[in-house]
Amino acid sequence: MKVTAIIEDALVNDVKEFTHSSTVTEAITIALRDWIDIYNIKELNKEISKKPIIIEHGNKIREANRRT
Repeated sequence: MKVTAIIEDALVNDVKEFTHSSTVTEAITIALRDWIDIYNIKELNKEISKKPIIIEHGNKIREANRRT
């Protein structure tokens, strides 16, 4: 998809620097993918916090791991 957007030069330059990208397209693509990943992690954390797994003692888990 081709998009025309007005974005401050300083912001684009920062994104290019932080993503180590040589092109604006690559930098924005990486930044958008990272944003989506972070968003999905936040949503997953919300779901997990509704029904967290509480481990009283880790002995049973350690024993199971050692058997595998």
